[in-house]
Amino acid sequence: MPYMEQSLGQLARRIPGATGLFDAHQLDFCCAGNRSLRTATETLGIDPRPLVDALKNLEQRAAAEPEQDWSDASDTQLVEHLLVRYHAVHREQLPELIRLARRVEHVHGDRQDCPHGLADHLEAMAQELDSHMRKEEMVLFPMITRGQGGMASMPISAMRSEHDDHGTELRRLAELTDNITTPRDACTTWRALYTGLRSFRDDLIAHIHTENNILFERFAPAQVL
Repeated sequence: MPYMEQSLGQLARRIPGATGLFDAHQLDFCCAGNRSLRTATETLGIDPRPLVDALKNLEQRAAAEPEQDWSDASDTQLVEHLLVRYHAVHREQLPELIRLARRVEHVHGDRQDCPHGLADHLEAMAQELDSHMRKEEMVLFPMITRGQGGMASMPISAMRSEHDDHGTELRRLAELTDNITTPRDACTTWRALYTGLRSFRDDLIAHIHTENNILFERFAPAQVL
């Protein structure tokens, strides 16, 4: 079905990142989520073409792609991939997830299955993850791209330890959301939140795997236990 004929609610549920796009254009995907994109943009007098292009880009990014084997990439190519595919994407994902989580907790806080404390947990994750990525961007990655990866065993050890912390935080996220299981009667915002959470979780797991098991192994092989 063409994007223009789908409802805002359908698009928000199906495409990770669509909620942030709609929010930026003041398109109400929750209370007025049954309106088609065509009706919503016509009502506000918005040119829908940039929105459709942005939705296509979001959907293409979220779509399953043939997984590239990064083992043969150069150090510089691998670092650039990590920066673009994961660092930049996490910084887009988390502010929107925090906003959605706060909205769900505010509106549905009286429900037993509401993910109480999720927004605070995501905010803490965002701060810790941003600090972690900045360390890589300012210290570790420049060492690697300058050909000094062989001297980076200490920074790599520290980053691996912080990756373990991220894993603990993901397990806590799963506890708060019943393993990111959407209630049957959840509203559009709640569904969009959990769609985004699944995308973030999968991206973070792939991010950690690429660093720990491909990039870091080139310079500081982990001890097999």
